[in-house]
Amino acid sequence: MKISKGVITKGFVLSGIMNIGGVLIFSRFFTNDAITAADPVVISNFGLLMIVVWGLVFLSVSQKYEELNWLVGVFAIEKFLYGLNWINWISNNDLFALFNKDQMAGIFYALYGINDWLFFLFFLYVFIKSFKFEKAK
Repeated sequence: MKISKGVITKGFVLSGIMNIGGVLIFSRFFTNDAITAADPVVISNFGLLMIVVWGLVFLSVSQKYEELNWLVGVFAIEKFLYGLNWINWISNNDLFALFNKDQMAGIFYALYGINDWLFFLFFLYVFIKSFKFEKAK
């Protein structure tokens, strides 16, 4: 499967928007205590702010990703680690109880890991593709 440069650029933009918009909407601009209480280490207000910063980084790279293939590899690692954290969280917590406590927090925890796994695959694809492109030169 080959993904065009334009689609890849849009993928970076979408990843940034998902990070920034997802955090700001579901955390109600960092005021949703149910989100931070559910995972106070990783999803603290500072952690949420760092997710927004990652989103800004994804946006900033969207036009230059071909020149930054190792950074794209770092993006894949970042998404992989958040995905692992989500699996650990889902395995050890009651998502339905969180939904009952706060629906926005429940939606956030139901979706953030799926989002991270999908973008892990996207960034991994772009990273691997960059090396195939280098060999073809």
